[in-house]
Amino acid sequence: MKIEIKGLSKEFLLHQWGRRIDGFRDVSFAVGKSESFGISGPSGSGKSSLIRCIFRTYIPNKGEILYELRNKKVNLATLPEYEVLKLRKKEIGYVSQFLRVVPRVSAVDVVAEPLINLSLCGAPPHDPASPVRAYKKALPKKNYKKGLHVEYARAAASSLLERLLIPKKLFDSYPSTFSGGELQRVNLARALITKFNLLLLDEPTASLDEGIKEIVIEMLREEKDRGATIICVSHDASFLNALADRVAVMKGGRMVEILEEMP
Repeated sequence: MKIEIKGLSKEFLLHQWGRRIDGFRDVSFAVGKSESFGISGPSGSGKSSLIRCIFRTYIPNKGEILYELRNKKVNLATLPEYEVLKLRKKEIGYVSQFLRVVPRVSAVDVVAEPLINLSLCGAPPHDPASPVRAYKKALPKKNYKKGLHVEYARAAASSLLERLLIPKKLFDSYPSTFSGGELQRVNLARALITKFNLLLLDEPTASLDEGIKEIVIEMLREEKDRGATIICVSHDASFLNALADRVAVMKGGRMVEILEEMP
């Protein structure tokens, strides 16, 4: 399996009252390469807290997150912070419901930034067909300079934004002026440009209409086809049925069942 969650638990301390509350308890599941795993359930059941623990935004109180990395298992639950940050650059991607808008940075540059950073640090994605790897191979070493990184990354970002039906006139606009649905599409494009091996999605289509959802499903299926592992939290049963190979249901902080299809 690409990733195995074993007995994972997270609790939160309410400092005002000195009480501890459970985010989720004793969650276990595994997801393979080229597989998508959906997580559904009512609000407050621990879905988002779980996916944030996998991404290590939160540190779990108990359990293991075993991730296959270059033919060995690493425990993301206890991995040093600097190692986690390295994995977030090229291995593990995360899409939240909201895009943290950077002032005075255009939409196309927001999307292109991860690809520029990845190529500048000399660490292209492992996928042999990745755009960074292909670009580096095609260019003479002496010509592989920052300006060319930026030019290529902006072209790749524009292609993703266009596919997600962001109007071209908005590419050089600031996302702070965008609607909720437009922001969510910029967020998705930013996550998809790097070709991560593990994609963690938290309500990725909450602000999207049905036509855009179909495009997102198609793009995420393409990620699966190239070998990516996807874990997706969503309230949208039709979206999960279209994307996920299996769907887990959470209630009261526990994973109560795993289904082949949402009812």
